[in-house]
Amino acid sequence: MRHLYRQFFPRVTLNSCCRTPYNFKLPIPTSFPTKPMDSSLHEVWQAAAGSPFFPTVNKDTQFTVAFALLLVGFFLTGVFALNRTLINVPLLGIPASLTLGVHVQITEEGVRFASDHARVMQGVAFLDKSLFSSYTVNLPPQDGDDAPELPNFQLSLSSVLEVLQIFGAVDVATRAHKAEQDPYRSNLRNYRPDAFSNQTLGISGTCTLLYAEEGDPFKITIEESGVKTTASLTTYLPEIPDDIPFDRTDLTFKIIMQSRTLLDSLAEISPTAPLKLTITATKASPFLSLAGAGDLGSSGVDFARGRDLLETFTIQDHWSQAYKFDFIKNSTEAMRIANKVSLRGDSQGVLSLQFMVDIEGGKRSFLDFRFVPFLQDDGEDDDADNAGDAE
Repeated sequence: MRHLYRQFFPRVTLNSCCRTPYNFKLPIPTSFPTKPMDSSLHEVWQAAAGSPFFPTVNKDTQFTVAFALLLVGFFLTGVFALNRTLINVPLLGIPASLTLGVHVQITEEGVRFASDHARVMQGVAFLDKSLFSSYTVNLPPQDGDDAPELPNFQLSLSSVLEVLQIFGAVDVATRAHKAEQDPYRSNLRNYRPDAFSNQTLGISGTCTLLYAEEGDPFKITIEESGVKTTASLTTYLPEIPDDIPFDRTDLTFKIIMQSRTLLDSLAEISPTAPLKLTITATKASPFLSLAGAGDLGSSGVDFARGRDLLETFTIQDHWSQAYKFDFIKNSTEAMRIANKVSLRGDSQGVLSLQFMVDIEGGKRSFLDFRFVPFLQDDGEDDDADNAGDAE
């Protein structure tokens, strides 16, 4: 029995160096010879052991420091990225950056409202002093021959629009609901008065704009049927936007047409959800074409030359540029209320849409939109040059 036990379980003897089992020898490796460690690397390890690494921020406070840096990042994003002006930092003008701002400039000729988007789209509305029943501007005196400093400030665009809705009898929610159902309806259907509109009931109202001095709120007073409503809008330090450069002396083409015609053409292109809108003006047929291309397909509209569609058509050379369709679509509200639109393009590719709006009493107002085109590839430039040579 003892021999059987020893046969299956051989005796193992261990010492301090952990010997191998009895009568068992480890094979000596011959194909993988050992190589002594590099002395330089060994010295580096020994030197590193004498100077351990200690982080600048303690391990127990790393989460607190990271959370504080995250809050600082959000704060700086609101101050710089949205407001984009350093002068508002001491005043903590974050409320101005949380909403889309509109720049207001008061001159002796009228009031100018301007807003832009990322310096690639700009909209300007100018209210001439002839549109007001009473217009008074008291500019501060200026020393010397320098021109007086014009009042400049910024307002929250959403707040201005909400206040002006009080002046009309159109319900905001109902109007927005109709816009979603038919976003490209014509201006006749869009502003057709109903049985309860101010125009039908003959209710007249007055709107007074007041800006006392720099830093004061911009007051809009609306008086209607004996009810007076005054809204004081907070003004912010202006960030005067640079106008998108448009060279009126170097126009490549100029076209005047009915704004409703341009609106209907965009309505034909819109169902394909285009990303870009390519506008092409040529001396031969088709004289003016709009083409949109997107994930759902492509579509286009061509305009024949004639006074029924194009009242004025002037072109110097072949012109073709592509723009973001959503930017052009932002001007559709102006297309609905305007009577005519002037399409102009300069040699740099900047597109100008100037809308003429007729107002009661034979007065007129103008809305101006400017758009910066996409950068064209070399292949597209060659195609445009070939098309111009073919004409």
